[in-house]
Amino acid sequence: MKSGQVTIKDIAKALGISPSTVSRALKDHPDISVETKRQVNELATKLNYRPNAIALSLRSQKSNVIGVIIPEIVHFFFSSVISGIEEVANAHGYSVMISQSSEQYQKEIMACETFINGIIDGLLVSVSKETVDYSHLKRLEEEGIPIVFFDRMVEEIPADRVIIDDFEGAYKATEHLIIQGRRRIIHFAGPQNRLIGRRRLNGYLQAMRDNGVVIDESLVIPCDTFELALEKTQKIIDDGVRFDAIFTVNDFTAAGTLKVLKRNGINIPKDVSVVGFGDENVAQMVDPSLTTIRQPGYEMGRRAMEMLIARISQAKQDSYTPTTEVLKTSLVVRDSSKTR
Repeated sequence: MKSGQVTIKDIAKALGISPSTVSRALKDHPDISVETKRQVNELATKLNYRPNAIALSLRSQKSNVIGVIIPEIVHFFFSSVISGIEEVANAHGYSVMISQSSEQYQKEIMACETFINGIIDGLLVSVSKETVDYSHLKRLEEEGIPIVFFDRMVEEIPADRVIIDDFEGAYKATEHLIIQGRRRIIHFAGPQNRLIGRRRLNGYLQAMRDNGVVIDESLVIPCDTFELALEKTQKIIDDGVRFDAIFTVNDFTAAGTLKVLKRNGINIPKDVSVVGFGDENVAQMVDPSLTTIRQPGYEMGRRAMEMLIARISQAKQDSYTPTTEVLKTSLVVRDSSKTR
């Protein structure tokens, strides 16, 4: 290896440890053992490792730029979040750089790499559905870049979070259907590797229990996109499944559900009621208009940005306790469930 070309990854590979462990050892992090620090520093000296002076110089300066990673910008909810972020950011002299993961893990990693190699003072992120490994986010944290999660958080990383009360929202939606006289309520559920999907499922289940409705686990069906809803809704009809309502994990899934129900001559809401989640623009565009759960996206963006600004100002402090802020939802009743 030539002098000046040695990287943290080279040291990590030689010692059989992770690059993040090497990075922390070189910074004398208290979580790293004395023996590991000794091995890392000895090898770094032997290989003539030198930190990137330009990167260090840039990292020591404020850029007044905030990075934002969102799953999909097409959603009205996420565009509302961005509006809230930008209002607070601009008021405090920050610019915002937005990257879209398109619900893909690899794209999320690439966005993080771009932000690490560039200059940002902090990151706001809502993780993709595919993301189950969080090394790329932990690396940002190790580089001293504060992170605030919004909507979809990562439990394994101690950081501030602003989330929706997904359990409460799902509970309201399901209870509304039960009050309307529905008992065979299908739930088109989101991915269970994300807390957001688990909490919406749990809200549905708890509302059923609290109202004395027998839970049929076969009525919980993984389905969280418009395209999947077209397929799954037709399948339950073809299979002769008995149901009188469908509660979907998001509004786009509900839109697909409505389309198939109408195509099969099923009256909405007389025969089947449908409730979504999100109050996207599509909720008022479909026919019948969609009953749904409204999420305060704009407020989420504002609060996430305010928390990040506070974190940036506290970045040099040793003690830090992450906080989680939970925002309330509201039920918006429209024609897809209005039977009385």
